[in-house]
Amino acid sequence: MMIKTTLPLAAISLALFAVPTYAGERIQIVGSSTVFPFATTVAERFGKTTDFKTPVVESTGSGGGLKLFCAGASLDTPNITNASRRIKLSEVKKCASNNVKEILEVKIGYDGIVLANSKKSPAMSVSLKDVFLALAKNVPAGDGKTQPNPYKTWNQVNPALPATKIEVMGPPPTSGTRDAFVELAMEGGCKKFPWIKALKKQDKKAYKVLCHTMREDGAFIEAGENDNLIVRKLEANKNAFGIFGFSFLDQNADAVQGSLIDGVAPSFEKISSGDYPVSRALYFYVKKAHVGKVAGISEFLAEFTSEKAWGDEGYLTDKGLIPMSVAERKSWKSKVENLQNLSM
Repeated sequence: MMIKTTLPLAAISLALFAVPTYAGERIQIVGSSTVFPFATTVAERFGKTTDFKTPVVESTGSGGGLKLFCAGASLDTPNITNASRRIKLSEVKKCASNNVKEILEVKIGYDGIVLANSKKSPAMSVSLKDVFLALAKNVPAGDGKTQPNPYKTWNQVNPALPATKIEVMGPPPTSGTRDAFVELAMEGGCKKFPWIKALKKQDKKAYKVLCHTMREDGAFIEAGENDNLIVRKLEANKNAFGIFGFSFLDQNADAVQGSLIDGVAPSFEKISSGDYPVSRALYFYVKKAHVGKVAGISEFLAEFTSEKAWGDEGYLTDKGLIPMSVAERKSWKSKVENLQNLSM
């Protein structure tokens, strides 16, 4: 049985993890909405091809999943959490403070983050600088000063862009996609201004606030963790854009298209080669203390890291996962087989 929910994080925590319904009997997985379809696919295959129960997979966002994962070591807490960015040192420390001291890190492949719109409208080509100027809360005003973002339309950001309203739907702060987008796209455009790039050495905190803070005046709209909902909204509003993982673009290529960023279109090949500027690695994390105590974890790990799943011709590529190189896969599979401790 596959359980899916759109409950708030607090409700999910109470509904699923306050009572040890599946403790030790069924793998419990939370975390990234981007990794969710990959984990769900593996879970369904695992349930059909083994004698173990199908794991419960929940989409809570990377940050939300790690919060649940790090809440404690008992078997009624999540065994695995998915993440579309690497775990933070602060999260490792939070885990340790709650007796989650041995963690297995598993890198599964790569994904790109796209700025997509409806195919009913022309595709757009933007620079990282354009993205920052369109979506930052504060933008350069000249002479090393900033001002609240005044731009209402794309052509105000760059005269070469259309005179349409800036309206971009994206993930909330709990999302790994949001974390990666602000680091790769927003900061990537922010540091195109020489004085801001220099600010990083002078005042790292001020630099991060300027480069990572999204505008809050309605031009950027937090649309929750449900990327499929963003896709549906783009179909209904041809002038709007959405931010989500390449896998969702790939799965909805009949309805939406990805913008070129710095002249590069989001594609399997360009993300795999590293040419696409907004790409990131995907992970999941496992409580080592639960291996051997929760039925099927070792076998689930073996399935996920098999060539038939994450390989060049694996079934996860059909879902939009960009595989690692053969050498990388071999290295990570060895870490999994040896249950190698996370190293920061």
